[in-house]
Amino acid sequence: MKGLFLLNNRPEEWVEGLTVAELLKLKNYTFKMLVIKINGELIKKSEYDKAYIPESADVVILHLMSGG
Repeated sequence: MKGLFLLNNRPEEWVEGLTVAELLKLKNYTFKMLVIKINGELIKKSEYDKAYIPESADVVILHLMSGG
């Protein structure tokens, strides 16, 4: 059985060694202002290349919007 993780409450196939940066590229997230949490822990933009997504993780990616 393949491992899974949740991305915004949807199951995704887990791949060993998957980083936040790779996930953003795979899912075509191009918006510049994102908030990313892995298991409730905020991931800084400078850590996207080093932040690995563990099996069974709960990943949340939110787009920040501004306006008036």
